[in-house]
Amino acid sequence: MINFEEELKKFHPSLEVEDAEDAIYNQDLTDMADLLVKMIKESEHKEGNQ
Repeated sequence: MINFEEELKKFHPSLEVEDAEDAIYNQDLTDMADLLVKMIKESEHKEGNQ
């Protein structure tokens, strides 16, 4: 049987939408576009040195 009192003690409410947005946007995440731009710049830099 489920012990509801125990389950309520374990419960943690989810973040509000605004808090979740802040948590997501405050992380510095690199996406594929960032990686491609970095690779192109590195490639151009290497070609300029040769």
